[in-house]
Amino acid sequence: MKSFYGGTYIGREILEENGIYHPIRLEYYKIENEESNKLFYGIEVVKTEYKETVPKVEKNEVKNITMNETEIIEILEKFKRGTVMPDFLEEMVEEQFQSTKKLCC
Repeated sequence: MKSFYGGTYIGREILEENGIYHPIRLEYYKIENEESNKLFYGIEVVKTEYKETVPKVEKNEVKNITMNETEIIEILEKFKRGTVMPDFLEEMVEEQFQSTKKLCC
């Protein structure tokens, strides 16, 4: 099951500094996945670029990050504030757990 956590637009100044002149929206979702009667949580990030007439959508997900719902919500909030893009999701999840612990699965 997937539930919407939150969304944000990337600031115009940041976009223009990178030569991008169209809006980009990021959406963050909490993924719930049950396996062997255990509930695991993951993250999906969706990036929508509003250029020309047809929006371009990219997404990426990482399942089974943790069994702790509070922890996944903290990670989602951190990724939303840091405007983590789909291309960097896996790397950011690994970095999040690198110094403290391994991924649960």
